[in-house]
Amino acid sequence: MEPVNRSWYFGERPTGEPDRDCFELRKDPVPAPSDGELLVRVEYLSVDPYMRGRMRDSESYAEPWDVGDVLQGGIVGEVVESHSEQYDVGDFVTGNGSWAEYSLLDADDVALVDPETADLPAYLGVLGMPGRTAYFGLLEVGDPKPGDTVVVSGAAGAVGSVVGQIAKLNGCRVVGFAGADEKTRWLTDDLGFDAAINYKETDDYGAALDEAAPDGVDVYFDNVGGPITDAVFTKLNLDARVAVCGQIAHYNDEELPTGPRKLPQLIAPRAKVQGLLVADYATRFGEASEQLATWVASGQIQHRESVVEGLENAPDAFLGLFSGDNIGKQVVHVRD
Repeated sequence: MEPVNRSWYFGERPTGEPDRDCFELRKDPVPAPSDGELLVRVEYLSVDPYMRGRMRDSESYAEPWDVGDVLQGGIVGEVVESHSEQYDVGDFVTGNGSWAEYSLLDADDVALVDPETADLPAYLGVLGMPGRTAYFGLLEVGDPKPGDTVVVSGAAGAVGSVVGQIAKLNGCRVVGFAGADEKTRWLTDDLGFDAAINYKETDDYGAALDEAAPDGVDVYFDNVGGPITDAVFTKLNLDARVAVCGQIAHYNDEELPTGPRKLPQLIAPRAKVQGLLVADYATRFGEASEQLATWVASGQIQHRESVVEGLENAPDAFLGLFSGDNIGKQVVHVRD
């Protein structure tokens, strides 16, 4: 019998919050690699909030999916057929591939993975795109200095959890927003955050910030947007820096909400607000990966992955991002 490759396809564009109808599981033949390509048996695949933007029929920094496309994202897996001299059968690699059991990858677009350095899922989180986003977003855009107060929204996620730890390594006071007591305990007890705020149990974000960040905010790393960001803007110190990485609070909005404008809050502190795309630092990915691996190996940076078992449950793993199901990086375990 011809080997079968189960793959997830983009079924329909969502209106508002996506649901299972947006995903379609099909059975395809296992693809054959051409020259320069690798056939990779997928061990883990990544689901990320930015993928919601690819479901829209509009231009963005990530090319939108067409209905009927195979879904794409970060994967890590084992090379089972190689048509490249760069990699051998049995090598573990990571790159951008399909939500499938087997994926074709261009050998020039993958990186070798060492399972002895860290577990495979870490290469989709702290040692992958989220870790590099945290590294460059904080150090280049946030420009933290010893003694600064750094506030992170979405702090228990894949990016935010690394941001806070790098800030601590740079001598900063770190405050994180997260959506559950289990998450806030993880931030303070395990990751070394100085304070953490459960936004779902807090009525007044401004008052909570006054207690957690009594000297104001020097760096704000924003993964969320919405009312949390509104509150942080009122606490910015002189020459504060704001790194805008994500706005997950608005990803499912059909129309962006309007209200009291917050830009005046930036005038007196002369705050700088800058959007962040990690792809802008592609020529320096090796630098980030090396430093992050050193920190992980030494125990200076902790990491955690929320693992959903089974390719068939990949849509649920993605949808869970919008209800805050994950702690750390959300990944799908495709096979044993």
